[in-house]
Amino acid sequence: MNAIRFKRPSPLPGFGLTLGYTTFYLSLIVLIPLAGLFIKTAALSWSEIWRIATDRRAMASYRLTFGCAAIGAAVNVVFGFIVAWTLVRYRFPLRRFWDGLIDLPFALPTAVSGIALATIFSKHGWIGSWFARLGIETAYSPLGITIALTFIGLPLVVRTVQPAIEELDPEVEEAAAVLGANRWQAMTRVIFPTIGPALLTGFALSFARAVGEYGSVIFIAGNKPFKTEITTLLIVTELEQDKYAAATTLAAVMLIVSFGLLLLINLLQAWSTRGRQRDR
Repeated sequence: MNAIRFKRPSPLPGFGLTLGYTTFYLSLIVLIPLAGLFIKTAALSWSEIWRIATDRRAMASYRLTFGCAAIGAAVNVVFGFIVAWTLVRYRFPLRRFWDGLIDLPFALPTAVSGIALATIFSKHGWIGSWFARLGIETAYSPLGITIALTFIGLPLVVRTVQPAIEELDPEVEEAAAVLGANRWQAMTRVIFPTIGPALLTGFALSFARAVGEYGSVIFIAGNKPFKTEITTLLIVTELEQDKYAAATTLAAVMLIVSFGLLLLINLLQAWSTRGRQRDR
């Protein structure tokens, strides 16, 4: 006799109703504003859009914004992994305090964090003065922008990697050690393949946050055209001059490039997850 299978009831209403609310909410918050962005840009001709998007000043801001965002996200992947590993695997005094301190960039207004970073890393600041003695300019330089983007993106990596490390059974590492694996082999063959998708997700989130950052960067950037001017500042400058179509064109370029990079990272993450499942 076949066993009777009972369908577990969902705590939310039916699929049609929840899908309708989901579509309405995403349309109201995401799709409609983005559609307005492209509609405003479409008021220009293709030649005008190309001229604005490939202007020397705009190209310089793209290189600075995406380059510093990528470097900051890569740094956060390395140190975010170390911080998450320490918080999960070790017990030490004030651990809860340090764990809560990770989320400080989320709590601080971006302008406050920008002013604080500019003060600390200026040539007369606590940290900037040490770099100044070595002839390294931190504030009002691409290095300062990278520091600011690293600061605001670190919590995203740590909070993404922490659950993956918590799910990693320490006995797996012990088994690898018993089988003769050294620390590097255990790290590359056991730990990284398991938490790799989480690291990629953390990189993507940190990168996306950095690309769109404004408040914490403008105070430490110096905002020099062709040198330390980020794209979001250039967009605000165009808006202040009532050049709305030019501003939406730059915003559309940022959106398309960011979405393409995030899509690529998600595809790599999915490929890595499928490969790990096949190995099992």
